[in-house]
Amino acid sequence: MTTASTSAENGLSRDKRVSIGFLNWAHALDHYVMLIFPTVVIGLEAVYGRSYGELIALSTASFIAFGVFSLPAGWLADHWSRRNIMAVFFIGCGVSLVAASASPNVYLLAAALAALGMFASIYHPVGMAMLIEASQARGRVLAFNGVCGNLGAALAAGMTAFIVSYFGWRMAFAVPAVICIATGFVYLWTVPDDHHHTASRKSAPDVRLSNRAAATMFGLFILIALGAGLAFNVISVALPKLIDERVGHDISLMVVGSLATAVFMVGALAQLAMGRLVERMTPTVLLTLITATLFIGVYWSVHASGAVLMAALAVAMIGLYGQVTVNDVVIARYTADAWRGRVYAVRYFLVFISSGAAVASIAYLHARGGFDLVLLVTAGICFMFFAATVGVALLVAGVDGRKRPAVLAE
Repeated sequence: MTTASTSAENGLSRDKRVSIGFLNWAHALDHYVMLIFPTVVIGLEAVYGRSYGELIALSTASFIAFGVFSLPAGWLADHWSRRNIMAVFFIGCGVSLVAASASPNVYLLAAALAALGMFASIYHPVGMAMLIEASQARGRVLAFNGVCGNLGAALAAGMTAFIVSYFGWRMAFAVPAVICIATGFVYLWTVPDDHHHTASRKSAPDVRLSNRAAATMFGLFILIALGAGLAFNVISVALPKLIDERVGHDISLMVVGSLATAVFMVGALAQLAMGRLVERMTPTVLLTLITATLFIGVYWSVHASGAVLMAALAVAMIGLYGQVTVNDVVIARYTADAWRGRVYAVRYFLVFISSGAAVASIAYLHARGGFDLVLLVTAGICFMFFAATVGVALLVAGVDGRKRPAVLAE
């Protein structure tokens, strides 16, 4: 790390450093809690005597809520208090997990999962706006935050498999419930309220575009958000079952969870690399390269199995998680702070509302063509995603060279 970079990061106040620490932890919890059920569901097949397709569909409402409720969360954060909304995130997720662990049947389990999706939807529009504001969009800070989210997703598979194997599926929800609720109260006690900052947020973006270019950019980012959401959720949700079916015969749930965790860890390393690369390359160009990597990895996975499948999934995960950090930097660059909560809300609304469609499509496509069909359709979506990022790079090619991309103007 350079001296200038070190000085910049050391210039953050204690309150900002504490806030960033909680936001990193929140990102890990957010992805962890949303990916408990995709691993639990493997064991529930025997408990309820239902197929994987029927049981995974129980989480459809959860993932839809994960997208839909990001819109009011972003609006409230921009008009009230981002800190208070984040406290609702921690405590609300914890209460929902308690309800899931105590559910007496699949219908109440589905309702508890839907509530979990509603509260979990708060993090991305609110937490990312807070992180951008506190860190001034430093690439490495955003990358580390992304790694925390990735670690949450990675540990969800391994830790859930461990808890289910030794303590039962209900404890897989109960343990993180206690952690979420406790974190929420510590957060309220530690982080000062910020409602008085609302009126002072910047109303101009770091880089201005013409009205026509901005409208085109908005349309392309709709395609990018939808493509990213579908690809991210299909791969993340299907990963444990995909490994269960195609890596080897008769492997235990513990091995499935461990292999899924290893694949997600590759994504964590990719995000660390993106944090450095985004400070040295034009963000929109880097975004096209990383989405091309995602397409290659998913297409390679279509007919792969065993060790080759693990390699293909690792390549896909590099693209899947690498694009998140770069995407956040690009959006921060063209959006004013006063609007960031709402802009991130729209982005994550599109990303995560597609997750409901992703879960439903896994059930539908898997029943008709197995994971060959699931992955082939996902590869097509990834190609659309890549094409849209190429469009964005061409649109702003003349603008991106004029300003260092990693840090927003103060």
